[in-house]
Amino acid sequence: MHSMETPLRTVLGNSTAKKLADRLDMHTVSDLMHHFPRRYAERGEHTDLGSLEVGEEVTVLAQVQAMNERQTFTSRAKGNSRLQIAEVTVGDGRSKLKLTFFNQKQRMRQLQVGTWALFAGKVTRFNNNLQITNAEFNALDPLELLDPDFADNPEAAAKEAVEVFAGELIPVYPATAKVQTWAIARCVQVTLATMEPPLDPLSVALLRRRGLLDLNTALREIHRPSSRGLLQRAKKRLAFDEALALQITLAQRRHEARAHPTAPRPGVRGGLLDAFDARLPFTLTGGQREIGEVVSRELTDSYPMHRLLQGEVGSGKTVCALRAMLQVVDSGGQAALLAPTEVLASQHARSLRKLLGPFAMAGELGAVEHATRITLVTGKSSMTAAARRNAELEVFSGEAGIVVGTHALLTDAVQFADLGLVVVDEQHRFGVEQRDALRAKSKLPPHVLVMTATPIPRTVAITVYGDLEVSALAELPAGRAGITTHVVPAGDQRWMDRTWKRVREEVAAGRQAYIVCPRIGEETGGTGGPEDDLEIPADLDQEQSEKRELLAVLDVAPMLMEGPLAGLRCAILHGRMSADEKEAVMTAFGAGKLDVLIATTVIEVGVDVPNATVMVVLDADRFGVSQLHQLRGRVGRGGAPGLCLLVTGTAPETPTGQRLKSVAENIDGFKLARIDLEQRREGDVLGALQSGRRSQLKLLSLLRDHDLIQEARDEATAIVEADPSLSDHQPLAAAVRAFLDPDSADYLSKG
Repeated sequence: MHSMETPLRTVLGNSTAKKLADRLDMHTVSDLMHHFPRRYAERGEHTDLGSLEVGEEVTVLAQVQAMNERQTFTSRAKGNSRLQIAEVTVGDGRSKLKLTFFNQKQRMRQLQVGTWALFAGKVTRFNNNLQITNAEFNALDPLELLDPDFADNPEAAAKEAVEVFAGELIPVYPATAKVQTWAIARCVQVTLATMEPPLDPLSVALLRRRGLLDLNTALREIHRPSSRGLLQRAKKRLAFDEALALQITLAQRRHEARAHPTAPRPGVRGGLLDAFDARLPFTLTGGQREIGEVVSRELTDSYPMHRLLQGEVGSGKTVCALRAMLQVVDSGGQAALLAPTEVLASQHARSLRKLLGPFAMAGELGAVEHATRITLVTGKSSMTAAARRNAELEVFSGEAGIVVGTHALLTDAVQFADLGLVVVDEQHRFGVEQRDALRAKSKLPPHVLVMTATPIPRTVAITVYGDLEVSALAELPAGRAGITTHVVPAGDQRWMDRTWKRVREEVAAGRQAYIVCPRIGEETGGTGGPEDDLEIPADLDQEQSEKRELLAVLDVAPMLMEGPLAGLRCAILHGRMSADEKEAVMTAFGAGKLDVLIATTVIEVGVDVPNATVMVVLDADRFGVSQLHQLRGRVGRGGAPGLCLLVTGTAPETPTGQRLKSVAENIDGFKLARIDLEQRREGDVLGALQSGRRSQLKLLSLLRDHDLIQEARDEATAIVEADPSLSDHQPLAAAVRAFLDPDSADYLSKG
């Protein structure tokens, strides 16, 4: 009998083991057992062969309906050469597919009309018909023995072939051109026959409490399901293992954070926070008050707060963050606000100064008693050496109670007197290492408040940001008139004429407009490429998109200013402009001295001009769902209704067209986040969403498995509270280590 740690060469032989190692990175019994089928075929099931797409590597289950063999001659340098051609038509009861084989006469003997088989290969198009050329196949006939390299024992292979053929469900594995799904299935069958029951990392009590199968049964049922019911239970158990491994690691991070005390920041009565609340020109929403109470309470604790504040575009997260920063300043500490771009950092600094008024003017004429100072720190290219030194001195001396900045805050030159709170805006644009670099500038661990205006489904939030407590701010402040969104066909001139007419109508009414392009455009010293943070949607047809150059600010602006928007006060804004240039444009636009701003995605977040009411997004298909939702959040922020026009050349019936339709029909960011997750590949919660590493999730779905993830989180929290190091749960600790690759484990440990 073999254990999960047994090398595959011991079980399958050197030749087979080498193929699995070289092609699929599988080395042990555990590796093979955790290479789960991606789907299950069933003889006679109605797979729509007509839905196959050119270029796909597919494995299909179908029945041979017709065969035609012929030979022809090809001309070669040394004379004619005979070419054997076999044309096979297969079907699934509804659709048909053509298979063409060249010089495969011996293999054709394994196929007859009526034979069911698994066929694998790349889909191509010939004479306007889909086909697979020289497909690999496995005839589901107990008398046929294929691929002898994977079955040294003919009798065992025959028995296995009968078993597979008679089985209701046929596993189809992730495979390669060199190692096909049926070869993997044989390896699994041989391994299961000699594998001893693995040590289950979950206690019997937990299995009973959650209604889960034991590990041995789950592994056997997922590879050789005896019924659909048991298959689903096997998937649930193994998905729970993935969720639990993640949640235990995140629970350990939360426990570790609480183990390091910090300085409580209780604030003072009659301080800056009370004065700010008294001068607010509006009433806080119920959500703002509720979150404010939670954050205020956590700031008084002796261990650091770690909270994620996600909220709708324009829901008032900045006010919540400012109230937290003022409580820390009242307690004698400093607060830092980290923003991803200079435009956003400058916007935050302006907004905070405007909200605080004389309370942000410490050391200036007109300041009130106990006033603080807001200092902006950006890159060396955007600040003079003298201004930079002065800002660094204000931060070091503690004169600056609130420090706003970009990645420049992370440099060694910026040192704080007493950093008590770190606010990270748009967390998804920062790596964990960057967040840690700022936290390390405090003598004691600072409190951390992470903000994002990109709504996140709860299952994603408790998985990706599982080390943070999560708060949601969905209620919009009173007085917002709402936004209407329409998709505009770029090829219809009447629609385009109407689009530019609507912009002129809004400007004539005293309003302002944004025109958004995906590219900056060519200029001396520039690349002409898109903004660095342009989000390329997963459903975009890259081949088609590359046939036409994307619209660019530097190209579109002169065409508009000399054409449909002639006579209007227009300006451009993009990431290659200097900080002073960007600041001047934003100040002029905010003051109403400009009618139209033609920009890239630098205006995506944080830009707050209440008088802007219309936005036109060109090449809208090049933006993701969350990015489009963020962009349109720049309009309709005042009393007048907003209008967002998504211009695209994409056909409405395509996946991209449907994505744009979803954005137009839904203004609820949390609903859009769910739609976004449905339409994109979920990726690796430790990778694509934060660190770019390879996926560890094979069965767990962040969208589908909401209840399962919550159950795993509850179990992980209880386990770690009782046994933080898992010293009394060694099998579980080993399972967690095995699930997380070294990079992911190191990444999580840094949180």
